[in-house]
Amino acid sequence: MIQPSTIQLLRFHFSLFLMPIYWFALSQVPAINWLNAIIVFIVLHVLVYPASNGYNSYMDKDETAIGGLEQPLQPTRQLFQVTVWMDAMAVLIGFYISTYFAIGVLLYILVSRAYSYRGIRLKQYPIIGFLTVVVFQGAVTFWLVYHGASSDLTLEAPWPAMIAASLLIGGFYPLTQIYQHKADKADGVTTISYVLGYRGTFIFTAVVYALSFGVLAFWFLSSLQLTGFLLLQLFFIPTLIYFFYWAYQVWKDAAAANFKHTMQMNLIASVCTNLAFITILILNLFE
Repeated sequence: MIQPSTIQLLRFHFSLFLMPIYWFALSQVPAINWLNAIIVFIVLHVLVYPASNGYNSYMDKDETAIGGLEQPLQPTRQLFQVTVWMDAMAVLIGFYISTYFAIGVLLYILVSRAYSYRGIRLKQYPIIGFLTVVVFQGAVTFWLVYHGASSDLTLEAPWPAMIAASLLIGGFYPLTQIYQHKADKADGVTTISYVLGYRGTFIFTAVVYALSFGVLAFWFLSSLQLTGFLLLQLFFIPTLIYFFYWAYQVWKDAAAANFKHTMQMNLIASVCTNLAFITILILNLFE
């Protein structure tokens, strides 16, 4: 029987925060194989991401709030076993798409394990940990979706879009760490947000997001998607409003860099970005 802690720590709902890259990549595929697109979605958001969450929780055994959970339960051996089965299923299903896709999924899983595993623990290093997340949750994931969902299973994905995907993750990720400085440090983990500090994290996020929109502007305009780019900016307005509101609160009192504000920021940003790319996808389908 699946234990409550196992279900909770897989954090299926957290996949929502990583979903914008899927919709971004899918919206840029010229000819979509819809069956493959659905399978790719299931592999990433139902298997790979939750298994990664669960394995990280199994390694960390968090007693304080983590992404998406204010009061995490303690993991058991069952959680580890479930994550192994989920990862194995993801790779096996991946072979239905292509060998390249399955290998890409396996590489993602191995890096995710290295990120959390106590014997390697890439997450303990601020720059290496940050780059690992940015590259694999951004560019690599974009490539997996673009390749897997394309009718011709192309191996060539647009590099500006891949860079933009990584920058979007790069701007988002440090904010998810901002309320965990003390807990992470006590666990021997030095995050990039800890190095930057509370105010520095907001400044860094603003700079990276500005870069991401610069690259997005280049990509959308060079691929004649002006309407799509304007829509993206329109959908991003609520995120900007909350970002500056929260930054103002933290500037006045660092205690505002807490779990509640982080989850509200994550929710607003992910919902708005998901809706933006889904709208662009629909727009491109009817051109």
